[in-house]
Amino acid sequence: MKSGIHPDYHEINVIMTDGTEYKTRSCYGTPGATLRLDVDPKSHPAWTGVQRMLDTGGQVAKFNKKFGGLGQRKKG
Repeated sequence: MKSGIHPDYHEINVIMTDGTEYKTRSCYGTPGATLRLDVDPKSHPAWTGVQRMLDTGGQVAKFNKKFGGLGQRKKG
């Protein structure tokens, strides 16, 4: 390998959404850094089969307000 062009590959801590943690090797952060996951296989609907709507900051309501009447014809 060519020296000086590859990122540092070191050990980090990964904390899952349920609080469990494990160590892995990554280029993320600095050695010993902690990566907290927002979505992981224990909480993602693709793996759990449970659908849950996450509306952070009213994004769905904002979208419906802006585009709610789209496609409806106006009487006139």
